[in-house]
Amino acid sequence: MSDSLIIIPTYNEKENVEAIIRKVFSLPKEFHILIVEDNSPDGTADIVKRLMTEFPERLFIEERKGKLGLGTAYIHGFKWALQRSYDYIFEMDADFSHNPNDLERLYTACHNNGADVAIGSRYVNGVVNVVNWPMGRILMSYYASAYVRMITRMKIGDATAGFMCYTRKVLEAIDLDKVKFVGYAFQIEMKFTAYKLGFKVVEVPIVFTDREHGHSKMSKKIFKEAFFGVIQLRFRKYKRAK
Repeated sequence: MSDSLIIIPTYNEKENVEAIIRKVFSLPKEFHILIVEDNSPDGTADIVKRLMTEFPERLFIEERKGKLGLGTAYIHGFKWALQRSYDYIFEMDADFSHNPNDLERLYTACHNNGADVAIGSRYVNGVVNVVNWPMGRILMSYYASAYVRMITRMKIGDATAGFMCYTRKVLEAIDLDKVKFVGYAFQIEMKFTAYKLGFKVVEVPIVFTDREHGHSKMSKKIFKEAFFGVIQLRFRKYKRAK
């Protein structure tokens, strides 16, 4: 039994899902994977189910009725993990923008070095580690994190990062039913909540590489939610669920 679960939300990821699963399972450390699948019309779920026969007790799938949002997918995965004995719960994209080789570095930050939350950060100390993004998108992402720091006063370089390791105690302390946002604002909300509850949040530098296959899920609606949601987070009261 592994102590670590990787949650990977999927929607139309048939070009990537098998490769990412095989890569994770090739790592020296044993990880388990939970795919949270939002009824992809391209057959992503069928690929995962075929692989489950090859990787029993390591690969799992939770199927939902439709595209319900990134945040709700992770909340679903967090609750699933907490019902089991995992101590380290990871977020990772299916499209190789997050390098699976960095999973062990995030694990080390929490397991060996005492972090409660480890962020795979594109922007540590002002350094931009992004490959294949147009400059406009790099600047938007970088200054979005700067905006979050200005509003929340949270000293995190990459507030919108989606490559994460949470220790079990952090997720148990957060009232997951009260997490409000569903898009990329969800990532900010989770980090800020952990920060406000007094947990140790660290950043581990990574190189982020834009997807080669499939399509980005970013939209104007998601961006708007993040921009205005940060202001709401600043004035919210925070207390531990347990």
